[in-house]
Amino acid sequence: MTSTASELRTRKWTRDHYLVSTDPSLVPIADLNAAFASEACYWAKPLPEPAVAEMLQQSLCFGLYDLVGPAGSAFIGFARVITDFTTFAFVTDVWVDPSTQGKGLGRWLVGCVQEVFEGMPHLRRSMLLTGDWERSVPFYERLMKMEVVGSRPGEGVAVMQMKGRGNVS
Repeated sequence: MTSTASELRTRKWTRDHYLVSTDPSLVPIADLNAAFASEACYWAKPLPEPAVAEMLQQSLCFGLYDLVGPAGSAFIGFARVITDFTTFAFVTDVWVDPSTQGKGLGRWLVGCVQEVFEGMPHLRRSMLLTGDWERSVPFYERLMKMEVVGSRPGEGVAVMQMKGRGNVS
C-alpha cells in the first residue's frame, strides 16, 4: 500500500510553461535560501544547507518552476506545508519571485495547495499565520477559504484556519 505522504509528494500541475511539483528533490536549496534572504520573505532568513534539506524532507513542498527560462528550468516560487498528511496542515513559506508576480502564479500555486487539502478526507484543519493584513488575509480568505480566528483585524499576526472535511464541528 502506498502511503498518503508518498502519494502527495509526487503531485504535479502544469499551466502554459509553468510547473508546480511536490517533489522536494526538485527544490534548489541555494535558490530557496536566496529567497529566504530577500525582502520578499520578510519572515525568514537563510539556513545552513543541511537544515534546509531536512526541512524539505520533513514537509510537503510545492515548488513553482518556469520551464522555459533563459537558462532552462527556473525556480520561481514555493509553498511549504507542515503536516501529518492526515488530519492537520500548516501553510508557511509562501513565496513567488517578485519578477514573476502579476501573472496569477501565486494564485495558481496556492490553488494547488488548496486542491491537495480538499483531497484529504480526514483533514480536520489547515492553518497559517500572516502579518500582512492588507493583502494576504483577503488573498487566503478568497483562495483557501481561510478565516481569521483569535486575532483582532489589523493587530499583530493574523491566525487563519480552514476547517477540513474531517472536522467534527
